Amino acid sequence: MIDENYEVIKMDMDERIEKTLSVLKENYAVIRAGRANPHVLDKVLVDYYGTKTPINQVANMSVADGTCLIISPWDSSMLKVIEKQILADNIGLTPINDGKIIRLVFPALTEERRKELVKEVKKLSEESKVAIRNIRRDEMEEVKKLKNDKVVSEDVAADCQDDIEKTITKAIDNIVKLEEEKQKEIMTI
Repeated sequence: MIDENYEVIKMDMDERIEKTLSVLKENYAVIRAGRANPHVLDKVLVDYYGTKTPINQVANMSVADGTCLIISPWDSSMLKVIEKQILADNIGLTPINDGKIIRLVFPALTEERRKELVKEVKKLSEESKVAIRNIRRDEMEEVKKLKNDKVVSEDVAADCQDDIEKTITKAIDNIVKLEEEKQKEIMTI
């Protein structure tokens, strides 16, 4: 039997886990894996009439042949602005502006660079695992507080703690799965 007080704790825990996984996915999306990926530009903001705006909101982006990303601004005056911002943000790619579109050619990654990216993936994964473990600690403390305040019985508290452990284990398994997928993507030539 699960208590309604625990339902509030569980909702909070699920929301925090979802945010952690979402941030990890976003961070993985911007890691360049040798193939053209529009997400590498997610953090590049251009000045669009005085407002910092993501490139995907001022231009169409498409992948040409797996190694070339084509950026077609809706307003041709944005070509230079986009080109300058990509260079300024130093994302490791040099834009090629032909007057109508911007091409970003993704060079093949060297073995050394692939290993560096795998280390970065592992680091991001470990940071997410730490965040998940912190969520577990916080939620376990909440359950202990409910038990100590005699709001829930020891049996209910034990059930809640078991449920928290299962949820946290599942979240960490998801992180490991995401990490393995990203490593495979990076190491695939």
